[in-house]
Amino acid sequence: MSIRTLAVTLARGGSKSVPKKNIKLLSGIPVIAHTIREALRSNFINRYVVSTDDVEIQKIALSYGAECPFLRPAEFATDIASSVAALQHAVGWVEREEGMQYDYVIELMATNPMKTVNDIDRCIKKLIDTGADSVIAVHRLYDHHPARIKKVVDDRILDFCVPETLESRRQDLTPEAYIRSGSIYALRRDHLMVQGQRYGSAESRPYILPPERAVNIDSEIDFLIAELLFNMREK
Repeated sequence: MSIRTLAVTLARGGSKSVPKKNIKLLSGIPVIAHTIREALRSNFINRYVVSTDDVEIQKIALSYGAECPFLRPAEFATDIASSVAALQHAVGWVEREEGMQYDYVIELMATNPMKTVNDIDRCIKKLIDTGADSVIAVHRLYDHHPARIKKVVDDRILDFCVPETLESRRQDLTPEAYIRSGSIYALRRDHLMVQGQRYGSAESRPYILPPERAVNIDSEIDFLIAELLFNMREK
């Protein structure tokens, strides 16, 4: 029996940091369309759906070729609703419709529009090849390395957790530090649906994104950075 992979993008309509950021135009098309375009080119994804509570987002997702077969119930679309619960709802809906389970679930976040189909497929392939619980896109920290993070106590600047070597270059700081990129979460189906996790187990593995593909849009400045990077990519 062949491996079955379901990809899901969660696209809530109630963003407060940047209203309607999932459908704001970026490099000429809605933000979510960048993820849709790359997902539909994947060699590993069998089915791709967008989960949204917003009719406008639903129409745009459909117009770019994604499936959007339901509107997400309100209880999974609030400020405090977890991504795990929203993913579980989407996977459960699709599996009930099809009458069978998937092997892997891939969350592709719309707010990271810089990822490519190669990033997506390499994450999925690593998940399959390693037998990991999850493969998560991360990127390396330089200026925000823990050694450069400080705390202020009694009007004094102190190391927050990791001592910083004097005159150290950012690329020389050790140990190398990484942060989740808010881009790709590749999961074994049971890791999500039974264990209720997206990442964090001892069997979570990294997929390292380069900084230029790790922009996560959460502000107007992030939009400007992403626009610049798309312009540079197209030259």
